[in-house]
Amino acid sequence: MSVIYLLIAISIFVAICFFIAFVFAVKSGQYDDDYTPSVRMLFDDELIKASSKESKNKR
Repeated sequence: MSVIYLLIAISIFVAICFFIAFVFAVKSGQYDDDYTPSVRMLFDDELIKASSKESKNKR
């Protein structure tokens, strides 16, 4: 029975380590998207055409 308590303690410790690593990665900007905003203007026409087709189909 004491093995279960040991495994629960170890799993909580590992989960906290992963959470700290995730928070550190988010704070350091690893998940920031620097590429998409620069090319978004190239695809605006396609988005406008697609949305106008959808609105025409709904009528």
